[in-house]
Amino acid sequence: MAVCRLEKYLSDAGCGTRSEIRSLIKAGRVSVNGMPCTDGSRREDYALLDVTVDGKAVTYEEFVYYLLNKPAGCVSATRDALSDTVVELLQGVNTKGLFPVGRLDKDTEGLLLITNDGQMAHRMLSPKKHVEKKYYVNLDRPLAQADKEKIENCIDIGDEKPCLPAVIEYADPAVFITITEGRYHQVKRMFAACGYEVTYLKRISMGPLQLPDDLQPGAYIKIKAPVI
Repeated sequence: MAVCRLEKYLSDAGCGTRSEIRSLIKAGRVSVNGMPCTDGSRREDYALLDVTVDGKAVTYEEFVYYLLNKPAGCVSATRDALSDTVVELLQGVNTKGLFPVGRLDKDTEGLLLITNDGQMAHRMLSPKKHVEKKYYVNLDRPLAQADKEKIENCIDIGDEKPCLPAVIEYADPAVFITITEGRYHQVKRMFAACGYEVTYLKRISMGPLQLPDDLQPGAYIKIKAPVI
């Protein structure tokens, strides 16, 4: 982290709002290298110094990554006037600058990466990367072999171009589908093009990330930077 004001460092480290941080500093509860510091405008590279609040070390991470098992009913956004957002599920976390990488429909569950790393997110979502995304799908009726082959082989869902090839695996009575694009409602539209309705949809992997079997809906874990 570059040289900055002490107030900004503490804010970026999730120590509170600006007003709360000013109160902490004014009260002498913030120390730098063992000495109380009451000047919030003091500029240093604090990542290289020993900063504490009430004796507890303050650590700053430039980029953080959370793997969330998104539940149905919340939206893949940072703010929404009508519904809970995926970022709001991260309780006790400094959510400043965090955003979901891509989106899942409101009624779709499963793996969603939340981070503040814009460059990594761009690589994960770039059409040129063809990052694989695998979904567990329940349909309103069994998938016929002929329709499976249609969906796998560049099916037309009404966009300017047909979809890229997909891979479908039977998991009676459900199916798994792996795609390498991220079009609007893509999985639902692919099956709808053959007359099927998706009744349940859950993403179980995205690139190198796998949804842990024991991670409950609404729960999340902190992970290392995905290699993509």
